[in-house]
Amino acid sequence: MDRGDLAGGDAPLSADAVLWTLFGLAFIATLALDFFRGDREPMTLNRGARRSLACIGAALGFGLAVLALRGPGDAAAYTGGYLLELSLSVDNLFVFLLIFTHFGVPAAAQPRVLLWGILGAIVMRGVFITSGVILIGMFHWLLYPLGLLLVLSGLKLLRGTEKPIDPEASSVLRLARRVLPLSDGFEGSRFWVRRSGQVLATPLLLVLLMVETTDLVFAMDSIPAIFGITRDPLLAFTSNIFAVLGLRALYFTLSGLVGRLRHLSTGLAAVLVFIGVKMIMSGLWEMPLTFALGVVGGILSVTVTASLRASDASGHDAALAGTRVASPGPVELKP
Repeated sequence: MDRGDLAGGDAPLSADAVLWTLFGLAFIATLALDFFRGDREPMTLNRGARRSLACIGAALGFGLAVLALRGPGDAAAYTGGYLLELSLSVDNLFVFLLIFTHFGVPAAAQPRVLLWGILGAIVMRGVFITSGVILIGMFHWLLYPLGLLLVLSGLKLLRGTEKPIDPEASSVLRLARRVLPLSDGFEGSRFWVRRSGQVLATPLLLVLLMVETTDLVFAMDSIPAIFGITRDPLLAFTSNIFAVLGLRALYFTLSGLVGRLRHLSTGLAAVLVFIGVKMIMSGLWEMPLTFALGVVGGILSVTVTASLRASDASGHDAALAGTRVASPGPVELKP
């Protein structure tokens, strides 16, 4: 692949090897901490806040490593990609909140669902990013339909014409209820139980399937968006995965705040349209990266500020009305 087409140009192989090693160590350490302690200790607000700060600190620390080994151009591309993907991932928090409310998931079981859900999201996004980098390297014109896809997705979200995500309308959920033998209720944080010699899926497995399905839907926006910032495989992959790694802890930190971000979808829609236009125009004019990141940062800053100022006059349901989720309703757990 021609590295001249990638953000930041050529970089020594040794520098890339060091960066991949640092990323791998941070990735393994984060997952190990979640697997060995995440299921055994309740995710309190304070613990979630500490874990969120640790994840953000690790991501920004990796950005400093990129700065030292690759220079300011690639560091800006990585940091911009990370902040963009983190902002888009926050929209997932609305969906997590809806799904947990819809199914009545016990608080003690939620960390386990998010742990496995995010692990699945990492695998899916890794496949998408790798495939995207290879295909765009072979067929540069793919940037234009991907940019158009982002513009259309942003306009649908901005106009409110995008169909809200309703768990009960999910074909995956309906199929799972038909083919899987289900237990009558939740069994702690277990996905499977054995009853009278028969292995049964618990409703928690259905929740996990919904989390994975909705992340796949959201990835249709977030993966093309990162290519609007950089097409460097290392920068695109690490910025995306660092954003997803911190999402589990961020949910428990911001679960009481997501309802106040009533204008978040408007801001994200504007970002998607802007990045899409940037990709479409890339054949005529390569927009300076610092300018693009400034516009994205400005849009998100205005969105968050406006949301917090308006939140006191609105309730939780009103906040959800502007997002890609439907209002929670009654749910039948049995098949």
